[in-house]
Amino acid sequence: MSERTRIEVSSEPVVAPWKDGVFWAGTRAELTSSTGLNPLAYTSPEFFADEQESVFERAWVTIGLAADTAPGRVLVRNVGSRSIIITRDADGELHGFLNSCRHRGTELFECDSDVTSTIRCPYHRWGYNLDGSLKSAPRIDEVPRDEFDKADYGLIPVRVETWGVLLFACLSDDTMPLLEWLGDLPERMAGYGLDDWQPRRTQELDIKANWKLISENFQEYYHLGWVHPELAKVSRVEDHYRYQGPGMYCGQTTTPVSGDERDDWLALPPADGLDESDSVSSRFAAIFPNVLLSVLPNHVFVMQLDPVAPGLTRETCTWLLPKSGADASDEAFEAMRTFWLDVNAEDIDIVERGQRGLTSGTVPAGPLAPRFEEPLHRFQRILADFMTETSTEDLVVPPGDDGSAESQYGAGVNPTPAAIDR
Repeated sequence: MSERTRIEVSSEPVVAPWKDGVFWAGTRAELTSSTGLNPLAYTSPEFFADEQESVFERAWVTIGLAADTAPGRVLVRNVGSRSIIITRDADGELHGFLNSCRHRGTELFECDSDVTSTIRCPYHRWGYNLDGSLKSAPRIDEVPRDEFDKADYGLIPVRVETWGVLLFACLSDDTMPLLEWLGDLPERMAGYGLDDWQPRRTQELDIKANWKLISENFQEYYHLGWVHPELAKVSRVEDHYRYQGPGMYCGQTTTPVSGDERDDWLALPPADGLDESDSVSSRFAAIFPNVLLSVLPNHVFVMQLDPVAPGLTRETCTWLLPKSGADASDEAFEAMRTFWLDVNAEDIDIVERGQRGLTSGTVPAGPLAPRFEEPLHRFQRILADFMTETSTEDLVVPPGDDGSAESQYGAGVNPTPAAIDR
């Protein structure tokens, strides 16, 4: 090789910029001097791949609805780069496993399936009970093996749990328990009795935007008056208040939900037993990393975000009704659902424009608006922790508001606060 063509190859590994504290400086700053995320967080394939491993393979990820699970039904879900299966045994106990046979690693299921009492590998017919224990290994003992014990070859377990209407999975054994992850959210929403709400309709949408843009858009109402003129009649800017305690979530509430100009949501009967605040409010919680929960007195709207690529997210939308509204007419239900679809279409348009701007412009991140974007700042700090902490044991649940005027960030005092905030 001549001197002109010789290429010096460094033996030093290339360190991704998001592993450096400078990348997160604006995120780590106090709210009043903070900035948004570096555009690479939304556009870089390398960041996306690292995020799948650092976030989605270590967090409690929403993978569906609690109502989806049943004895004899196997669910197949992706968590980060892994495929897992979820079962309920004959006693109703929930189980999760890697979707891989313990013999030679073959994928057990391609999609959700019904089984009787045995999970069968399609390759060599190894059979597993619904609790993951190995039931049979056909003909393996025709020539006896040394020290082969079926008890050693059960399916590899994955942590799965439910809360309210949601089904969660976590691939990391070191991550805190789900109830610690959720913080005060179960207590905060206890009055709704979400365990008993049932899905009425589900549909999937592919959105040409990074999953974080969709979540961040949900978390702030800065854009409300301009992007959602009809929603602003029901969920007015001046009626938004804090709804955020300790936990891996970002919250806000609208009190009251107005019916003066748009009464689509009033066509459905409310849940039984709601208190003074829950009966007139809408609660919005973005549970990190990937579920957006809108809880109203008479319906719940769930948006589950599954990242596909840096600029592509699959959004699963589900509408749930309480027992008191289970028999609501199709006409009443469709009026409410159509309203949400119209709002969601406006959000999809703006986040896709955001993705295009970040991809083609790559301008430096700008300042956050403290009054409206504190939940977004909280979300981005959680993300920074996941992307930089090597151990999930070092992750800290964000605290809640301290009740002071300063912690309201200009939103004022809710005239009908939630019971937990009184």
